[in-house]
Amino acid sequence: MTLKDRSVTHLRWQSQIPLFLTAAVGATAIVFKCFDISATNLGEIEQAIGIGTSLAVLTWKVRAATLGAALTGGLCATALYLATPGWWTALWPLLALLLLTLAATRYGRARKQRLGLAESARGRTAPQVAANLGAAVLASFPLKFAEFPCGLWVISTGAIHMAIAAALAEAAADTLSSELGEVLGGEPRMLTHFWRVPIGTDGAISVAGTAAGCAAALIVSAVASVALGIVAGDAALVALAAIIGLFTDSLLGAVLENRGLLNNDAVNFLSTIVAAIVAVAFSTS
Repeated sequence: MTLKDRSVTHLRWQSQIPLFLTAAVGATAIVFKCFDISATNLGEIEQAIGIGTSLAVLTWKVRAATLGAALTGGLCATALYLATPGWWTALWPLLALLLLTLAATRYGRARKQRLGLAESARGRTAPQVAANLGAAVLASFPLKFAEFPCGLWVISTGAIHMAIAAALAEAAADTLSSELGEVLGGEPRMLTHFWRVPIGTDGAISVAGTAAGCAAALIVSAVASVALGIVAGDAALVALAAIIGLFTDSLLGAVLENRGLLNNDAVNFLSTIVAAIVAVAFSTS
């Protein structure tokens, strides 16, 4: 077992924190909604469960995720729909994220296998899904209330929508920058000192990978702006927050993950949280 393998094993508990938080908050949101039953809410609950179940089955059937990961994704989708029910929902940017992730993961798979960087044939695991989607679920929870007080600051519904969108956009940006950067080539360089490093090194960036990540952030932000009614100026701020989160991911990878202080799931989770917080800070809503 290599030093990195021992580090990954030692830090496995860090992968459980996003999973626990996501499952707890998602389940709590669903329970809250069920306690507030009316004819309208009952229909929303049925729709949410149907959508979440369908998504879980589909991702598992196409081997994009393990069974546990599929169930985690289904729970996230259910919670996000209940927070933003109807046709104009956070499920649209979530769907954009899933499609981009699936395409990027499967693109150039033969090359990734030769480099030893290909994702498992079983698909993503539950902690990986929670690390990518958990921040959006956490951000959506205050929508169960009219306005969410944060100290002396009240976070508006518009700001929360921006936080959800930024978290999803950052997750898409990180995945595409990693998956496509490994395939499209270009010299990866460490973010902290810009020295050349091997492909797949934590914290390394490349021109192609960064461009792919920024494009993904723009796409998901654009979808979210339409789906959640985010005005053009705020949608641009969402994309900027996602890109800041993307570089935060690389910085955490270079400084902490490479030293065995954080694992990849923790880095991904923290980066989506940073994107969500930055979006709220930028919000003009």
